[in-house]
Amino acid sequence: MSKNIFVVVLRYIAGIEKIDAARPAHIDFLKKYYAEGVFFSSGRQTPGSGGVILAHANNRETLMTILHHDPFYTERLAEYQVFEFTPINSSKSFSEFMEQL
Repeated sequence: MSKNIFVVVLRYIAGIEKIDAARPAHIDFLKKYYAEGVFFSSGRQTPGSGGVILAHANNRETLMTILHHDPFYTERLAEYQVFEFTPINSSKSFSEFMEQL
């Protein structure tokens, strides 16, 4: 399995009213993939123009398939940029975390 990490940057392309209406379904989506070990951190950008998800998947295609089930994607509320990287240097606690993946 790859030890690559994905940084997913969401940028809202709809009004905040639509974002807020879809947020509960988006949170359910996040919870599902936290439980499956795909996502390990997420949150809103500051200022609130979108969000960020840190993820681990076997490959980019697998992650993109997952992201295409996000209500923010299916309802065309956000655009996604996905950055993949291989951690080279990290803290001891992060290295221990990566060993669990």
